[in-house]
Amino acid sequence: MYNNPLSCFNQPDFVNGLDCAVQAVSTPLWDILIWLLIGIGLFFTIFSGLAQFRLFGRSIKSMLGSRKHDGEGISGFQAFVTGLASRVGVGNVAGVAIAISIGGAGAVFWMWLIALIGMCSALAESSLAQLFKVRDKATGQFRGGPAYYIEQGLGQKWLGLLFALSLIVCFGFVYQAIQSNTITLAIASASGCMTDTPECQSDWQIYKHVVGAILVVLTAPIIFGGIKRVARIAEIIVPAMALVYLLVAVVIIAMNITALPTVIALIFQKAFVFEAAGGGLFGSMVSIAMMQGIKRGLYSNEAGQGSAPNAAAAASVKHPVEQGNIQMLGVFVDTLIVCSCTAFIILLAQLPENAASLTGIQLTQAALESHVGSWGQYFLAVILFVFAFSTIIGNYAYAESNMQFLKDNSALLTVFRMLVLGFVYFGAVVKVDVVWNMGDLTMGVMAFINLITILLLSRYVFALVKDYQNQLKAGISEPVFKLANFDSKLKDKVKSDIW
Repeated sequence: MYNNPLSCFNQPDFVNGLDCAVQAVSTPLWDILIWLLIGIGLFFTIFSGLAQFRLFGRSIKSMLGSRKHDGEGISGFQAFVTGLASRVGVGNVAGVAIAISIGGAGAVFWMWLIALIGMCSALAESSLAQLFKVRDKATGQFRGGPAYYIEQGLGQKWLGLLFALSLIVCFGFVYQAIQSNTITLAIASASGCMTDTPECQSDWQIYKHVVGAILVVLTAPIIFGGIKRVARIAEIIVPAMALVYLLVAVVIIAMNITALPTVIALIFQKAFVFEAAGGGLFGSMVSIAMMQGIKRGLYSNEAGQGSAPNAAAAASVKHPVEQGNIQMLGVFVDTLIVCSCTAFIILLAQLPENAASLTGIQLTQAALESHVGSWGQYFLAVILFVFAFSTIIGNYAYAESNMQFLKDNSALLTVFRMLVLGFVYFGAVVKVDVVWNMGDLTMGVMAFINLITILLLSRYVFALVKDYQNQLKAGISEPVFKLANFDSKLKDKVKSDIW
């Protein structure tokens, strides 16, 4: 059932009242948004001729080929890993655990499904971001994203401003708090300070402020260096951290290979066990497993949410669909590979008796410890620190582009950077439920605006994909986009000389 907004005034303190109000808005929004995600993802999948499957091989080739770069902006590979820096993080470790603890093993199936459908939505939004990108007058770098294609493609600047504001709140503030919050919980769990003993709790009240301060000190020099520095850092740490985590996961799966078929069967079996996730017409049509799988899947892979296109637009490529392909691959890597590894680590584990009380990162840590011993706690704390830290800087890259859309002013950008650091600190010391629920709300607003927009601009997406595929069929190894070959309506909408 939905929260009664009036009941939020009767909560014992401000934090609980805020949490109540956030859920009162977020719950009905998500009941509708789930069907939009599925419906629009299927729309692009069907009418593009299953582009995410037909162009999958090409997406790998494009990603690997874009490592060498001597043009303007950042390379396609740097845009890919900047997108992965935001995608591969807390959602892959803590988010998957939350989905399983609330929605059961069946949530994993819905996470997979929304990723496969969402790959085509990611292709669409990132191709549009490339098409409508602009050149920064001060630095000469490219920037773009939903706010830019809303303004140019739809001619609705007010809606572009609304999207930019929602992304800034979501990625600049709320998501940063989620990352630092999870880092704090991981360190607390690894240090043995998750008990209810007064001595431990008293000590941790001090330690969590120290953790927050350290995160601020580490983050500041990177975000003050701008998106190019973010891209360079992401290019180094994202592949390394993902590889280490995946190797450990593969070893664990191999150790439990005989139980793997049973776990996979359980995922499919529980996916269709119905227990209504909410009230109202739309909420009663969605199971808890479906709701949690899609929510946490979107939080992790961001397909259709409108975030990754901000990184995609910064890349220098010869055809918009080239970068759309690369970003589409990011969804596959994030959910079908990294999230699946976390799910199998949890579902294959012999969990302790108190597992029912564990959620988020604590559940994943307990599962890993059951497989490899006590060092698993410390290993995951370190890996998660790097995951979450890279996500903090990746999230910042998205938010910076939208700040420049609102007002390209260096003084305002400095104030914004200081606020971002404030939320990094805030997340380290606040209670977990509030942070995740705020993330669900702001993510939902962004996704709602972006999904409607890419649907309205779908004719341009299909025209881009058709042009790209025709060139490939003609034997052109590296398709080149020429705006002059398209109709006058599109030429009039693109407000730059880039193409």
